[in-house]
Amino acid sequence: MRLLHLDDLPDGASRGFDPQRIGQDTVLAVRRGRRLFAYADACPHHGTPMAWRKDAYLNAAGDRIVCAAHGAQFEIDTGRCTLGPCLGDALTPVQLTIHDNGEVHIAAHIPQETNP
Repeated sequence: MRLLHLDDLPDGASRGFDPQRIGQDTVLAVRRGRRLFAYADACPHHGTPMAWRKDAYLNAAGDRIVCAAHGAQFEIDTGRCTLGPCLGDALTPVQLTIHDNGEVHIAAHIPQETNP
């Protein structure tokens, strides 16, 4: 399933996607150079959406993903929570394939959010 073209997301930016067309973003992606990190758009603490406004997933420094509900912070490259109520938990990764032409596709089934 096509997600985007790499050129559609500037380096250092984040964006939410609705690949299942359900009316809300279910996948978030962060670009670092030619690498994309993608996760289910659900905090492991309560399954709430992560963005505080459309496509706003990063802290002011742009070096952590932040949950708007409780301020939990996550490493971009691993999804591991480093601060907040879900310390030690991690975001659910979404596997991507980046083709030589820059097209980015979801490589596997999108995980459903789970509430602990």
